[in-house]
Amino acid sequence: MSGRGRVTLAATVATALSAAALLPLVESATWFALCLLLLALVAGAGALARRAQLPRPLVVAIQVLVALLLLTVVFARPQALAGFVPGPEAMRHFGQLFEAGQHDVRGYTIPAPLTDGITFLLIGGVLVVGLLVDTLAVTFRAASAAGLPLLALYSVATGIAEKGSGWLLFLLAAGGYLLLLLAESRDRVARWGRVFGVRAADGRGKPPKLSPVRNGRRIGVLALGVALVVPLALPALDGGLLAGRGGGGTGGGGGTISAVNPLVSLQDALNQPDDREVLRYRTDAANISDLYLRIVSLDKFDGTSWSPSERRITEVPDQLPQPTGLSPDVATGTVTTSVQVAGDYGQDWLPLPYPASSVDINGRWRYEPEGRTLVGERGQTTRNASYRVESLDVRPTARQLANARPAPEDIRRAYTSVPGNLPDVVEATARKVTKGAANDYERAVRLQDWFAYDGGFTYNTRVGAGSGPQAIARFLQQKEGFCVHFSFSMAAMARTLGIPARVAIGFTPGTQTGDEGTMSVGLRDAHAWPELYFQGVGWTRFEPTPSRGTTPEYTQPEAPEGDAASTAPEQPETSESAAPSTSASTDATCPAADRRLGECGGPSPQAVVAHGDDGPPTGTLLGVGLLVLVVLAVPLLPVLWRRRLRARRLGGGPGRDVSALGGRVRAAWAEVLDTAWDLGIPPDEALSPRAAAARLVRAGHLDEESAAALGRLVDALEHVRYAPAATPPPVAADVRRVLAGLRAGSGRTDRLRALFTPRSSAGRLGHALSARSAAVRERLAGWRRVGGTREAS
Repeated sequence: MSGRGRVTLAATVATALSAAALLPLVESATWFALCLLLLALVAGAGALARRAQLPRPLVVAIQVLVALLLLTVVFARPQALAGFVPGPEAMRHFGQLFEAGQHDVRGYTIPAPLTDGITFLLIGGVLVVGLLVDTLAVTFRAASAAGLPLLALYSVATGIAEKGSGWLLFLLAAGGYLLLLLAESRDRVARWGRVFGVRAADGRGKPPKLSPVRNGRRIGVLALGVALVVPLALPALDGGLLAGRGGGGTGGGGGTISAVNPLVSLQDALNQPDDREVLRYRTDAANISDLYLRIVSLDKFDGTSWSPSERRITEVPDQLPQPTGLSPDVATGTVTTSVQVAGDYGQDWLPLPYPASSVDINGRWRYEPEGRTLVGERGQTTRNASYRVESLDVRPTARQLANARPAPEDIRRAYTSVPGNLPDVVEATARKVTKGAANDYERAVRLQDWFAYDGGFTYNTRVGAGSGPQAIARFLQQKEGFCVHFSFSMAAMARTLGIPARVAIGFTPGTQTGDEGTMSVGLRDAHAWPELYFQGVGWTRFEPTPSRGTTPEYTQPEAPEGDAASTAPEQPETSESAAPSTSASTDATCPAADRRLGECGGPSPQAVVAHGDDGPPTGTLLGVGLLVLVVLAVPLLPVLWRRRLRARRLGGGPGRDVSALGGRVRAAWAEVLDTAWDLGIPPDEALSPRAAAARLVRAGHLDEESAAALGRLVDALEHVRYAPAATPPPVAADVRRVLAGLRAGSGRTDRLRALFTPRSSAGRLGHALSARSAAVRERLAGWRRVGGTREAS
């Protein structure tokens, strides 16, 4: 293997080893094998382009094109032209995947599920880094500078990881970079020639013990050891850019909570094959079906995702403040709930009934007043947490909600803003659904019922959550999704109508256990729902997701109003399965009352539609790889044509007559001239064959044997030209000797250039085109002269 080939291989290996630091960030490592294949194809494309002696910018351009084609086949094949050409639709899909990946990175904890967006970010990012490393280290021969993109790749991985990357992954990344430096130094030293030792004048001195390559190895190993040992002696640095996902602040009096999306793999939890229990609780609530356990609220909507704003956190007070906007005219009761969290459920946010009025819990917990949530500090999580909560059972009537006064200006300003990139169809649909409603309460109920009953929506946890400004518009068109789709869409539509809205994340009430009064909450009870603000009632829960949770009693107009009705105890209900369904959510002929009670038939648990793509088949990847090789072969066409011409000139034939033998001599002479041209000695048409031969002997540094063979070839050529009737002497052996002598007298670079970019091919083509052009011009001039003569006559 050549020196540059070793550097290419080392650059690819270094990128792969640095990319290994990304493996702990996701649950599955299947992306890594595909990434290595694509990385090897891009590196191979660069190696072929460099072997053809193409200009450096063209080498980089070819690698970029190959990477883009490969990404198109893997991620945007349905949107591509002919399945592999990246057109406008494919580029738009890349943008959507990039936005989805950013959304998923913010929304999932580590290890995150391998969504399409995250896969695109991982593979695309590694390919970009690999291309930069290959360009710097191989194309421009600056291996030391290639450490910067490698460091960036490793730093991103370790910065996101909860506990860093560990010493093994660091050792792999550092070893890859060291390997690249050693390969580059070996290639650099090899280009200077053999390294000799220096002896004393008497010849008895010993040569130096260390060559430059061995010095480089020892320095690299020493630097690697220092990098491994020094961090052990330094104090640990807690925090960092993404550390402390759940909370912030250090001390007792203040701090802030970071705006990191706490969806906590909601879709992944709903699709777990086993509904693992996360907590149990006992409560004295009269209506357990309304006891949602709320984790956090998402109030910031940027058109791409919902997330919690950065809020101030304080010490947990003994008695939490009165909920914002709650009037004494609204009936309330007190509910006491005791919760025990499982040991394998670690969450920074504490699940609480809303609105909690006091929380009795040990540990490092802080209070966020705006969302009325508790968040762990300095690594505090819910694992094995045991706590007691007192909360308010707020029981508004439909009349109180309908007569609610406008929200205060600060709440309207904060919770009704929508981004300018939100598609117009979102507001248009909201106004169409709520047309004729008399107040915000009626608008909210119509939105809820349209999603849950009347709009023909289907509940399916296998549908991709999607992201970007078009995600809600796609959901409104496809009408299939799970709680995130329904809650996000209803909250956004409510905001377009001027109703303050946010999204809550938490759990539905769970299921009754064998122990009377004890409820069990599992992963599949994870849920998202919208909260709308009504002055006098405060933040109010709505339930737009079909077949999930319970519809609040105050959204049922036909239900009897008054305290007697609202305080009537109900039997606890079990939350329905989160299994996806492909059937319609309700029957249009079912009465509204029965629909709200879930008596109209629900989705079939067995009807699971798997949306997704396992990626392109191996045959497709091989086909694309073959196509890439064909594209790369286009610059090699002159090479193939030159080899074919040489074989035809030197191959001989069955003819034995004088004319055939003379043709072989002329062809042999033409091959000698073209070979010299390929090696950097252009022909001089003004010279005679003997003068041209003398010039080749001098410029080609031919040895005596090769020069003698060239002389015999010139004699044969003169024999053919000036005595055509006589039989010319054989020249096959002489031609081979001359060609070997020309190659031996040339440098390595000239030989490689002659092999991959033969000058004679372009020169002969240029001469042919020039001759053809001159002939055409002469013919046109003749036609003009003839035409002018005719006109004159």
